[in-house]
Amino acid sequence: MRIWFNQTFSTIHAVFRNLRQSAPNGEITLICTHTQAHATAFLAADEHYVEPAELTEHEYLEWCVDFCRRHNIQLFWPGKEAALISKHSELFQAIGVQVVSVADFDTLSLLHNKADFYAALPAEVAQTMDFIAVNGRDAFDSAVAALSAHHQRLCVKPAVSVFGLGFRVLDTQRDSITQLLKGVEYQIPLQELRQGMANTPEFATLLVMEHLGGPEWSVDCAGRHGELLCAVQRKKSQLAGGGQTIDNNADIDGMVARLTAHYRLNGLFNIQFKEGVHGVRLLEINPRPSGGFGMACLSGANLAQIALQAIKGKACQPPSIRYGLRVSEINTPVVMQELL
Repeated sequence: MRIWFNQTFSTIHAVFRNLRQSAPNGEITLICTHTQAHATAFLAADEHYVEPAELTEHEYLEWCVDFCRRHNIQLFWPGKEAALISKHSELFQAIGVQVVSVADFDTLSLLHNKADFYAALPAEVAQTMDFIAVNGRDAFDSAVAALSAHHQRLCVKPAVSVFGLGFRVLDTQRDSITQLLKGVEYQIPLQELRQGMANTPEFATLLVMEHLGGPEWSVDCAGRHGELLCAVQRKKSQLAGGGQTIDNNADIDGMVARLTAHYRLNGLFNIQFKEGVHGVRLLEINPRPSGGFGMACLSGANLAQIALQAIKGKACQPPSIRYGLRVSEINTPVVMQELL
C-alpha cells in the first residue's frame, strides 16, 4: 500500500516508525511531501518530494489530486489543508484514493477556532475552563473583572493558535522588565497588555480564561468514525526534566470516549486536558498526531498500527497498556544532506 502524508509536522517520523513496525517488509511505502527541501520528515520516508509553495486552496487541491494520480497513491493521510481535503474527498475517491479524515469539514473548522469550539461543546460531553471571548479592550476589561470575581489567576490565548502559541498568564504584580530579568516565561503584565490594546481598537478573538494550575495530560488516540479504539494518557510532570507518566485517569478516559463519539473522530488524533481547582478540564482536540506520539507508543500501544487496521476495515484488538511507565525523549543528531 502506498501511503502519502503531505506537509505536516516533523514529529511524523514517530508515526512512520510505528507504521513500519506493524507491517511486513515491503507491504507499505511511506511517501512524504513538504514545501521545504530539507524537511526532517523526509529522513523517515521511503519516498519524498517537494511541494510547490504559495498555491491557493483550489490550486493546492488540484495539485494533490494530480500528485495522487502520478504517484499511484492508495491512501492519503493529509496534514496540510486537512479540512479542505476532507470537504472534497470525492475528488480523490473518483481516482481510487482513500482519504483519512479525522472528522468532517464542519467539525475540523470548529476545532480550529477554540472560541467557537468551547461555546458549542455540550457540558455533558466534557467540561472546559471558564472563559470569555473578546475582540477589544473594553470587552477585555469586562471579562477580566467578571472572571476575577471567581478565579484567583487568569490567562489569555488566541482563539486560533497551535502549539500553545500566544498563551500567557496575566501578571498583576510585575512589569515586563522584571519578568525579563527574572526569566519568567509565559506571563504578561496585565497593565502593559491593556496599554497595547489602546493602539489596537479591534483585534482577532482572544480568550480570557481561568488559569488551570494543575498537571496536564496529553492523550494520543486512535479511532474509527466515533469509536474509540485506543487512548494513551501521558501525564506531564510539573517539574523540569521530570518526564511524563503513562496514566489511567478515569475522568479523562470518560471524556475522551464521549468526545470521540460526539465528533465522530477518526484515525489518529490528540486531546489535551489540564487540572484546575474544580477538576480536570478540556483544553483542545488536535486533529493530528501529537509531538509526543512516540512516547505514547512506548506504553505498548502501536496507535498507528491500530489506526491503519481500522482504515483497512480489520478488527482491532485492544493492546495491554503499561500504566505507570515514566517516559521521555532525547534529541538525536542527524545528517540532513551530504556535500557533493
